Amino acid sequence: MKRAARFACRAVLIDLDGTLLDTVADLASAVNLMLADLGRSALSETTIASYVGKGTEVLVHRALGGALDARVDPELHDRGLAAFSAHYDRENGRQARAYEGVVPGLERMRAMGLKLACVTNKPQRFADPLLERCGLAASFECVIGGDALPRKKPDPMPMLHAAQRLGALPGQTIAIGDSINDALAARAAGMTVFAVPYGYNEGHDVRTLDVDAIVDSLLDASHLIDPVEGLHE
Repeated sequence: MKRAARFACRAVLIDLDGTLLDTVADLASAVNLMLADLGRSALSETTIASYVGKGTEVLVHRALGGALDARVDPELHDRGLAAFSAHYDRENGRQARAYEGVVPGLERMRAMGLKLACVTNKPQRFADPLLERCGLAASFECVIGGDALPRKKPDPMPMLHAAQRLGALPGQTIAIGDSINDALAARAAGMTVFAVPYGYNEGHDVRTLDVDAIVDSLLDASHLIDPVEGLHE
């Protein structure tokens, strides 16, 4: 773990895919079933993992277009999104697993009196059942899905909304994620930023990101935090 100074906070915002849970097997299954429905060839799990990070709609564009910056025509995208969503309703949570350190990390943060929220670009209809199926839902005061607000990460809106829900000022809040979207959103919101190195981040090394600390796990992250009192007025 890249050690850093300790950070005072009262709230922690945590990303879902690639930070809390390894979900790529479920996503890959749904993507490849969608591609089969549309007469397309399957993609490798590694390729699909590199397409994860900006939400379901972008994932479908990338899978159908075969590139990170791909944008297919609206009619094809609508068909693909409908097929993906139907398949992912079944696949969501089947193979997903919490990363090492997630469960004890969440338990320790809660024992420290920290308020926790999950902030994800995954649509709410998928985020809520996924956390339930993997036994993590009870750890969070709230879950902010990618379609819960008018804008999603890398915009700071969901980060600021979550902090407000938890009664914390941005300067009292730490955001933990695995991607550039998490780092950009948290930095724009005026929050401390931690990154984990094991997630997706569209195939890029998190050491290239503007973060305050790189932590090997959520449990390691908890050891860098000093809880503080004082609600947002």
